[in-house]
Amino acid sequence: MSSDPTRPPETTVAGDSEERIKRFLATASHDLQSPLRHIAMYAELLLDDLEETLDGEQLQSLRMIMEKAQTAQRLTKALMSLAGGTPQVTPEEIDLQALAENVWGELTDETAVREATLESDGLPSIRTDPALFGLVLRHLLTNALTYRSEVSPRVAIAAEREGTDWFIRIADNGMGIDPAYRERIFEPFWKLPKPGAVQGAGLGLTTAREFLTALGGDISLEHSDASGSCFIIRLPIA
Repeated sequence: MSSDPTRPPETTVAGDSEERIKRFLATASHDLQSPLRHIAMYAELLLDDLEETLDGEQLQSLRMIMEKAQTAQRLTKALMSLAGGTPQVTPEEIDLQALAENVWGELTDETAVREATLESDGLPSIRTDPALFGLVLRHLLTNALTYRSEVSPRVAIAAEREGTDWFIRIADNGMGIDPAYRERIFEPFWKLPKPGAVQGAGLGLTTAREFLTALGGDISLEHSDASGSCFIIRLPIA
């Protein structure tokens, strides 16, 4: 049977998608740098000028604005370097438990899914880039809250050391992934069908995999069925 001459080779399609992702990351990151820099700068100026007149809660809120803007600045710089083919990774010792709880708290506030629960007691400290890995966690936890089932969302995060790697499992009790789609979930610009779902870029798992590659690790779907899904992240210990 002859091939369809109008259909581009899959390698070309994959290459085009990769270039589109790189252009998207580079453009978005570049355009965000200036407003983020100004947010951080003005927050710092306000802290210097008003520190003596603000109460504890107001100071904490202002410091949080500055810290989040600075974190976003570091992340956009990392994204630009990733898009340019030379990712700049800044590894630090991070408390995985605190990071997971922080990301989870932000997401449940944003999505207003109050009945959701996170099981993650006793996670270790790991050495990795906090901005990039924090975004990986955000993508996975967002998916767990978005593709939930009829019961209250529950996510469990566990980590174990095997040889020279950390293996971090993120399991949910969501709707699961149809076997027909399991090879596609990491494809760029593809979204798992869900009636009434908010439309997005379809780059969450794709960028998560790219970030983990830059960190020397990877991600895969360990299992998925009607009781939920489990993704496994591998990260080098050093």
